[in-house]
Amino acid sequence: MTEDQLFIGIDSGTQGTKTIVFSRERGTVLAEAISPHFIIENNEGRREQEPEWWIKACTDTIQKVLIHPEVSRQQVKAIGISGQQHGLVPLDGNGNVIRPAKLWCDTETSLQCNEITEKIGGTDRVIECIGNTVAAGFTASKILWLKQQEPENYDRLSTALLPHDYINFWLTDERKTEFGDASGTAYFDVKTRTWSRAVLEAIDDSGKLEACLPELIASDAPVGKIQPEMAQLFQLPMDVLVSSGGGDNMMAAIGTGNVQPGVVTTSLGTSGTIYAYADQPIVDPKGELAAFCSSSGGWLPLVCTMNVTVSTELTRGLLGLGVEHLNAMASSAPAGSEGVLLIPYFNGERTPPLPNAKASFFGLTSTNYTPENLCRASMEGATLGLRYGLDVLKAQGIEPEEVRLVGGGAKSGLWQEMVANIFECPVICPLYPEAGAMGAALQAMWCYIGEKEGGVSLKELTERFISLDESTRTAPNEGNVALYKEVYERYLRLNEVMKPLFQEC
Repeated sequence: MTEDQLFIGIDSGTQGTKTIVFSRERGTVLAEAISPHFIIENNEGRREQEPEWWIKACTDTIQKVLIHPEVSRQQVKAIGISGQQHGLVPLDGNGNVIRPAKLWCDTETSLQCNEITEKIGGTDRVIECIGNTVAAGFTASKILWLKQQEPENYDRLSTALLPHDYINFWLTDERKTEFGDASGTAYFDVKTRTWSRAVLEAIDDSGKLEACLPELIASDAPVGKIQPEMAQLFQLPMDVLVSSGGGDNMMAAIGTGNVQPGVVTTSLGTSGTIYAYADQPIVDPKGELAAFCSSSGGWLPLVCTMNVTVSTELTRGLLGLGVEHLNAMASSAPAGSEGVLLIPYFNGERTPPLPNAKASFFGLTSTNYTPENLCRASMEGATLGLRYGLDVLKAQGIEPEEVRLVGGGAKSGLWQEMVANIFECPVICPLYPEAGAMGAALQAMWCYIGEKEGGVSLKELTERFISLDESTRTAPNEGNVALYKEVYERYLRLNEVMKPLFQEC
């Protein structure tokens, strides 16, 4: 190469946008920037954001990384977008946003999930049609909700985009989506990689909705080039490509080297996810596992729980603690939190499917009701929920040899130990922690090389550029493994006992 080639990776998540510039020649991140997001919420399950907030955050962070002294704008070759999954961005015929985007964690549309499922013929029939259930949080129910609750807005609907698709649209003026993120709509068949007419007709049998869907493209295909206004805004070359991008989990899979069988990634973010690569669809007959496509050309069997750092952030805010102080207090409490157990369903729950569930602390006494135990139980409860997800993966024959840990919670050494002990599996973190942004940058590179240099396997790129942080490698502790087995059994029993109450909420 006569000059370095630079690739921008953008991860637009629930809590904020992270943007990086990655150097192909040096194999390192040259610059990074972060901008926070707000959220609109209420007690009925509404969780929304204004898409213009994402655009402002993208604009701010792109401008910040491009002024870094090691970054040359003329060497930027491609941009990749990682976005929070499942959100609905409704556009009118002029490309304007009609209303705030309902997010993955929005459970206000849970009744519509049931309505779609019943209209198709029940859960088994839905799984037969798309490989997944119409889970709370998926996009399908949001569209039916819009049709029923805001018919005037539904009448204006011209294009239904996912969050990362909308950012691609802003950059390129192209309305396209790729197989990975499309998998989380619940109107996409992961086996055939096509839109599901059965689900679309269950939402709207007039044909309007099908006409509102974006074009499907492969994961290694570009959405297009940045439009002239974007090139002028950021002073970039006119031929900068925008890759297909994908959902945040799909991009984090790339960013952790999870592009071949045998690797399992766990994300400790606002929500929690566990996923592995597969070279064929893995469909769970119970529907608890999400049978997604990957954004690397394969499939990504995944389990999602809706409350991980939600639990610790709420506890931290309640007690008025900083992040380090919360970690210190949790570390000072014994494993098992002296019997205090958190059922962490602050946002309802997807796995197990309990969209109307509420959170609760259990086992409190006059002696164990301490800030230290509440802090530790908040971590443990979130991790026990993820352990349930791991068991769902194991039931489909996926056995992790090690878990690659990412997300905000992965920065905590205590949480690393907790995951190793509760999962009964070694844990390690990638050297560069922002897996979504890294995955987006590498996918952009993969797309660029495919378009300009004849192609390369994504596995080659991840093996070259993804390194693991050996200082974070954590093995299970035999004593704590035994203790957490008992705690987990109690957690499962408590879930079963409380299910009828959750359904009444």
